[in-house]
Amino acid sequence: MKFVFDCRYTRIGRHDGISRYTAGVVEAFSRLHPVTMLISDERQLEMLPDLPWILGTDPTSFREPWVSRIVNRANPDVVFSPMQTMGSIGRRYKLILTLHDLIYYNNPTPPRDLPWIIRLGWRLFHLAYWPQRLILNRADAVVTGTEAAKAQIESKRLTKRPITVVSSAVEPAASLRTAQREKTLVYMGSFMPYKNVESVAAALHELPGYRLQLLSRISDSDRARYEARAPAGAIEFFNGVTDEEYSALLAEATALVSASFEEGFGIPLVEALAMGTPVACTDIPVFREVAGDAAVYFDPHSPADIARAVRTLEDDAVWKALSAAAPAQAARFTWDRSAARLLALARTLVPDVS
Repeated sequence: MKFVFDCRYTRIGRHDGISRYTAGVVEAFSRLHPVTMLISDERQLEMLPDLPWILGTDPTSFREPWVSRIVNRANPDVVFSPMQTMGSIGRRYKLILTLHDLIYYNNPTPPRDLPWIIRLGWRLFHLAYWPQRLILNRADAVVTGTEAAKAQIESKRLTKRPITVVSSAVEPAASLRTAQREKTLVYMGSFMPYKNVESVAAALHELPGYRLQLLSRISDSDRARYEARAPAGAIEFFNGVTDEEYSALLAEATALVSASFEEGFGIPLVEALAMGTPVACTDIPVFREVAGDAAVYFDPHSPADIARAVRTLEDDAVWKALSAAAPAQAARFTWDRSAARLLALARTLVPDVS
């Protein structure tokens, strides 16, 4: 079986969520079966494993619907894309598409780094479910990241195709943290409205002595908004950190916190759990699936309930129990397991090809 993996969503210089998912799954997959990567910029190779590759169009290009003309030249049996928008006109192979979540139906604001015409199309696309059905049903199979997302897709009847869960993951932590901790809460992620960072900031009024550490790059307007919600000086703005700095902050924090109303997975949660840092997060199915018994849960609409959840971690016995449970919970999500599921799915599509 000749397998092509669409790696065109790989970032240049530093991974985001889809980029990290791409690199993690394709590397693990390559240990199980030969794979050829489809890229759109040779600089992406710096973030990807050393594997055979072919050059295709940018996935946001107007030429995207016809990218199959390029892919066909490689004579693949199966092509996998970590997004659902890969072009397929004239394809001569089995196609697996990915829908990670349904976040943007309730929160239609597109990523800010996309061209304006793509952002407009994004908003229009998410006004109804039927365009998504058309896109997914042209595939031979569909992948998503969690059982919670699978249940959502099925509840909206977005596809007639089989749905397989191929989760994201993180590498095991180099070492586990100690039991010593500061009164800090780490947040790693974007500042889009559905992330609900405002509620965490407001909860600081009921958490005297705690500091909220916002690690991602942030605009002046977002910074001002969060400062207005929190006690003076209670938020630390890092405006971007290295992986080493991120690990060091997690290693001394009371918890990683996320008050998102919706999520597709929750990589920062698993990153914290892998090194033994408990999580304080929204009580939604996807977080229950990802964080399990290594987290405390709260109502994201209530700053008071967020504060209550954090205060439960002041009990040493509670904190130590969650910290001890965290690495085992994180270990449920591995790139090898995800790659094996993807390979098994591909083989069902071309069962007569080895």
